[in-house]
Amino acid sequence: MNPNMKRLRRSMMFLNCQKPSLIKDPYVYAPDSIMLDLEDAVAEREKDAARYSLYHALQEIDYRGVERVVRINGLDTDLWKEDIRCSIAGGCDAVRIPKTETAKDVQLVEEAVLKAEKEFHVEPGRTLIMAALESARGVMNAFEICCASSRLFGIALSGGDYTKDLQTTISGTGVELMGARQHMIIAARAAGVQCFDTVFTDLNNMDGFRKDVETIHAMGFDGKSIINPRQIPIVHEIFTPKQKEIIFAEKVVREIDSKRAQGIGVFTVDGKMIDIAFYDGAKRILALARASGVYKGEL
Repeated sequence: MNPNMKRLRRSMMFLNCQKPSLIKDPYVYAPDSIMLDLEDAVAEREKDAARYSLYHALQEIDYRGVERVVRINGLDTDLWKEDIRCSIAGGCDAVRIPKTETAKDVQLVEEAVLKAEKEFHVEPGRTLIMAALESARGVMNAFEICCASSRLFGIALSGGDYTKDLQTTISGTGVELMGARQHMIIAARAAGVQCFDTVFTDLNNMDGFRKDVETIHAMGFDGKSIINPRQIPIVHEIFTPKQKEIIFAEKVVREIDSKRAQGIGVFTVDGKMIDIAFYDGAKRILALARASGVYKGEL
């Protein structure tokens, strides 16, 4: 398995490849991932110029450990194959498929990715894939999409196009997204991949943004797509385990390890009844805290 399949992806910041000034130093804001966009953000007449900027950015800029994902153009265009060649020649970490509706969409991109890896002498399997679900059909096929490729590390909701397909609009309450969010997180967990939420576009409503991030964190999402560096601190704060959670998770792991050796199945930690079912969750909190840089322990 590619070691980056499960890497920390709390924040994914979209950047327009048409504007070199945007893609030259986003690492200063410390997002976990950047989404280098060749699709909707780029004007039709600027697609070639955007690819040129993308290639040189990938080749020449040290992004200091920030994951570099490229959003290619849709499979219904004549642009996406060249997008993939350019992205892999440059050395991207992953490609994002827009408007994914079927497992075949993922497999088609996987074939093109492997072909490009061979062409540009990139280690086969190095380049990962993620799929954006932007329609009712895509959401309904979420589980099959999640299982379509061993390269696919996760799926993401694109709320704008999805709500258009539902014949509604973004309300700010999240009610119109709730069904898709719940279905997608269940499908992703069943398939063992990650799941990411859509962007929040009202930059003047940071309280609303915080509530939105708290909601998707409680639902089980792995991270949030963002459009502005101002959103990063809030996402990271909410998706990083708090000190009291880390301390409790350490206690749970130690107690379960100890009690299991003694043949004891149920016990209490800080007044809460605990059994083996809590073990994986506690381990996940510690792993997330370690990846976030707030935990140095060895459990």
